[in-house]
Amino acid sequence: MTKSILATSVALALALGATVLLSGCSSGGSLSGSSSKSEATWNSPTKDLTGVTITYGGGVAGGPIDQVIKAFEKKTHARIKRVAYPDPYEQNLLTKVATGDKPDLASWQPTTSELTALQAPTNLLSLNGAPWLPKVNKDVRDLTGFVGGTRYAALVTSPSVIGMYYNKAQFAKYGIKTTPKDWAGMVADAKKVKDGGGTPFYEAGATQWPTQWWPQAQIAEKAPAFWKDVNSNKQQFTSPTMMNAITEYKKLIDQGYFNSDIKTGTFENQATSLLNGKVAMVLQVNSYLGQLQTTASAKQIDDKLGWFPISAKGNIGTNIPDNSNAVVAFKTGDAKREAASRQFLNFWMTTDYKSFIKAAGTPSIETGVPSPDGVPEIANEISKSLGSSVGSMQSLAIANPDLYINLANMIQGTMSPEQVAATTQKQFAQLAQAEGAKGF
Repeated sequence: MTKSILATSVALALALGATVLLSGCSSGGSLSGSSSKSEATWNSPTKDLTGVTITYGGGVAGGPIDQVIKAFEKKTHARIKRVAYPDPYEQNLLTKVATGDKPDLASWQPTTSELTALQAPTNLLSLNGAPWLPKVNKDVRDLTGFVGGTRYAALVTSPSVIGMYYNKAQFAKYGIKTTPKDWAGMVADAKKVKDGGGTPFYEAGATQWPTQWWPQAQIAEKAPAFWKDVNSNKQQFTSPTMMNAITEYKKLIDQGYFNSDIKTGTFENQATSLLNGKVAMVLQVNSYLGQLQTTASAKQIDDKLGWFPISAKGNIGTNIPDNSNAVVAFKTGDAKREAASRQFLNFWMTTDYKSFIKAAGTPSIETGVPSPDGVPEIANEISKSLGSSVGSMQSLAIANPDLYINLANMIQGTMSPEQVAATTQKQFAQLAQAEGAKGF
């Protein structure tokens, strides 16, 4: 499951854990962290750190971060110890933090809700004034990572965007010569595919989490105002904005626009079906491109597939940063380790950034560092769309209920659109109350 999504049981644990952190009642002692003087320390990226050991918290699997760690250790003589947290990653890390067992650095989703769950002002180092920030593309630099105007997360890769992947041959087969300019145009193209005997869309009903992209894409134009109102209980998931989006999704399913095995459809088959031309389109986020890259080269992907952002009235993408996109640094009370943590981030985003994105096979978010060869053009298109994108539920809502599970239940026939909206709202209110949000 993409690490951008949390079930309500996990999210509630995060919210309750945040309350524990806020109260300062953990068994790990004081959470007050270090002084403001320590927070202002930014070492040279390659300053000698002989004798200093810091920890990096991440998932069980390795990845491009290992390249950064090895390069940093070689240049600075510091030691970085990896700490692996099993899934559910967020819950397990937060549980450790609540007991005072904090890593020095960790991969973390840089959204307001997830930074709030970590009680950022109490537990995280401020990254205001980071030396590499002027190098970051302005469309990405201030997109996320803040709580109360303070930057607590360092973006290291381009955030995910909800958008439509399409098979070029399928579009040509059914006479679709240009990508649609709005939702109605997309549905019209889907009708051409369906009427011609093809399958317009693939949905992974059994995998569940991809279902939530459909309502969220439809509300892009209204997203900032809508989520602001939802956060203060002025609008709900049962309000027309979200209710109409859920209903539209259900209508497309009922009218046969999706794969016939939608109830048992999987994320993995979603990828192969589009590559093989069994379906014309898939609405997904960046983790889908990663899945495609496990079975196809960048050239094969670019030859066969295209991508476009989609929204109700245009081509606005919906961004959804996940924990592969950002890193946070914890207050530990040890000034040397905190300075080393900031130095590691500085090294990552300056001295090593070119090598990192090459190892990661991802687009650059820094204006002076070109994207490496071998990155699918789709990835660059997605990254370029961020400048005009809007925040997702994960980015803008104060809590993330089980919208995707409820939508999957709708696909299985156990919930109506109205029940999806009502159940999701009930879950959201429960989470908001646990966080102490006003209006609930």
